[in-house]
Parts: sequence; C-alpha cells; structure tokens
Amino acid sequence: MRTGWHPSIQPRLLRTAGEGREDIAAYRAVGGYAAGLDGDALLHAVERSGLRGRGGAAFPAAIKWRAVAGRGGARHVVANGEEGEPASLKDRYLLRVRPHLVIDGMLRTARALGATHLVIYLADAEAERSARRALSELDESDVRRDAGIEIEVVAVVHSYVGGEETAAVRAIDGGPAKPTTKPPRPFEIGVRGESTLVQNVETLANVPFIALHGPEGFRAYGTERSPGTILFTACGRCAAPGLYEIPLGLQMSEVFALAGGWSEPARGFLMGGYFGGMLGARGAELPVAYDELREAGSALGCGAVTALGGHDCAVCVAAKVMSYFSDEQSGQCGVCTRGTASMADALQALAVGHADEAQLRNLERWSQSLPGRGACALLDGAATLAATLLREFPDIVDAHLRSSCEICGAQSDHHELRAVVAH
Repeated sequence: MRTGWHPSIQPRLLRTAGEGREDIAAYRAVGGYAAGLDGDALLHAVERSGLRGRGGAAFPAAIKWRAVAGRGGARHVVANGEEGEPASLKDRYLLRVRPHLVIDGMLRTARALGATHLVIYLADAEAERSARRALSELDESDVRRDAGIEIEVVAVVHSYVGGEETAAVRAIDGGPAKPTTKPPRPFEIGVRGESTLVQNVETLANVPFIALHGPEGFRAYGTERSPGTILFTACGRCAAPGLYEIPLGLQMSEVFALAGGWSEPARGFLMGGYFGGMLGARGAELPVAYDELREAGSALGCGAVTALGGHDCAVCVAAKVMSYFSDEQSGQCGVCTRGTASMADALQALAVGHADEAQLRNLERWSQSLPGRGACALLDGAATLAATLLREFPDIVDAHLRSSCEICGAQSDHHELRAVVAH
C-alpha cells in the first residue's frame, strides 16, 4: 500500500513508509500512552476541537460522547474497523500498522465516558492479528490497562452493511452483522443492552493527539468548518493510488497531485467510497471538506475517492456499483431489497443501451423517494448514486438512451457490455 502526506503538514496518523508495524516501544517513543487531558477535560477538548466521525457520516464526535456519558449504568466503547466501504484502506492501515494509536484513543475515550468494556470490531485477518498482538504487548508492558477495563477483539466476515453501528452491536452480542431499526440507537441500547459508543477507528486515532496537544493543536490544519487532517484513499485514474494524510480543505486536484496526478484527464469522481455518489469534472476544483462537498451535492464519506478518466463510462460505473449495492443489501428490509434491485435493473438496461424514457423516469423517481426508508444507509447511498449520475452526467445518460455512447460503445456490442456490467 502506497502512503504519504501533504507537504504542508506533519503527519499525525501515518508512519513513514517502510517502517512497518509499530510495536508498543515504537509507539511510546513518539509519546504514546503519555499523560494528557483526561476525563471530562478531554471530553471538553474533543468538543472544542471540532473532531467529526471519520467513518462516513461526519457526525460531531463530542455529541456522541456526551450521549453515552450522560447515561446511567455500564458503558461500552466500540472501535469500528470493519470498513464496509470497498474502496477504503484507512481503517485496515491503522489496525495493521498503528494498533496502539487506536487502543490509546480507546482507553482515553473510555476514561472520559466511564466505560469499562472496550471492543475492537473488524473484518480483516491481518488487522485482527495486529490488534491481538498489540493487546498482548500492552499486557506485557509497564503501561497497564486501567483497573477494571476489559478489551476484546471481535472479528466478522466482511460485508458492506457490517460496519453500520447497529450491525456492529448486534454482531458483538453474538448475532448477525446486520443493521437493526432505529431507535433505539447504540447510545440508548447497545452492547449487552447497555449504553455504547460506536466510533470509527480513525476518529479514535485522533484522540491521543487532542489529549496531548489540545483542541488548538488539532485545529492547526484544515478549515474552520472542517478542522484537522484525514486519511484519504485515492483510487482509480491516478498514477499512485494509495492512502494519504491531508489537511481538510485542499482542492481535489491538489489531493490527486499528491497521488502522482491523473493518469488520464479526470472526467468525474466516485465519492466517499460508494456512498457519496458521483461528481462530474467540476469535482476536481471542489474542496475536500465535509460541509463544502455536501453543499455541492456530494459527500466525502470515509475519504475514499475514485477518479474516473476518459475511458470510464459513468453509466457503466454506476450500473456496476448499483449491482454491488443490490448484492450487499442485508435482505431484511423489503423496500431496500426491491428498491436496489429495481435501480440495478434500470441502470443495467441503460448501460447496454436498452432503457427507455419510462425506465429513466422511474430511476429518477426512486432516487428521490427511497432515501430514509431503510434500516441503514445502504438504500440512501444507492439512491444518491442514481440521483447524482442523472445530475452530473446528463449527456452520457442521453447517449445511452440513444444507444450511442462513444465511451463504452454501447451501440456496438450489447452482449460484451452486459458481461462488463454484471462483473
């Protein structure tokens, strides 16, 4: 995996390439597990820092913390590293290479919330081995776990919906890694029926920096509305795909310049893993920041972005991703099962040049009526994909209606394109 960081920053989350996995001695050598802001003082610092969840929703971390801290009874902290978004690399990197950074963040968070049971939840075998080894290193060191705190690792089979917070709770309690209806949310009824904070591992990995350097140190990079750095997964038509730490607010073109630049001119982008939908060529000049992208009709999500080049047909890309959504839905919500399948069928017909105006009108209607109707956000992501394809690439959509797409040649070989879309 290629890694790097923007020259304007000192990396907080990445290690120098080639250093390999960070053991406890190496982590302590850079200040790991050192004393810093703790308890309620840390909670206040996280609030002032503006730290948002890095798992995809960008929800303010301090609000989730206070929701758990304000509940009675036992409390739990879950480090969510299942990483359901297929384009993302960051959570696996942190657990494989910097597991002590995540565990340090978990322990500091647990003290702030009064939690006594911590869970590292993941789906990657190498990350699991690294996390278990880190816990063993912690036990054998003179950095003792807080009295009464239990830390366990729960591994599940990877799935798109497995990283949703209620799916994580359900799996930790011995059930399938599938979402449940909300309310209740995990802060109300979570692991073992008790109040639970489910936080992405990258979010937790930022906590030690805030504890040691305060909210002002955290806000030294980024923008006023989107402070800090993020781990950005650059995919697709760039010279050096990989994981990069960047300050929030850089233009997309500047971020991809860090990844070696475009391998061919960018025609558009698949955003946020798959959840953020699609952006046209205008995305190259947009800032990589939560609110600014939302205002532009897109989403940063987990920070994974795929650049589409001149040989990538947006309709065919959308059809393949929608088929993925249809395959990955949990089978629990009829509206999601039927909705994703219907949109996948419509997009496949469009991709091979067999769709008509009625199917296109249905696709537009579904993209507007389906969001918010599933137990999790998969259906929202699928609807966003359809809506943004229609909005950002109207010329390519129209070319497919006329069976005359010059990018993929839909007019010349429908059988070949069916195979591509079904892959």
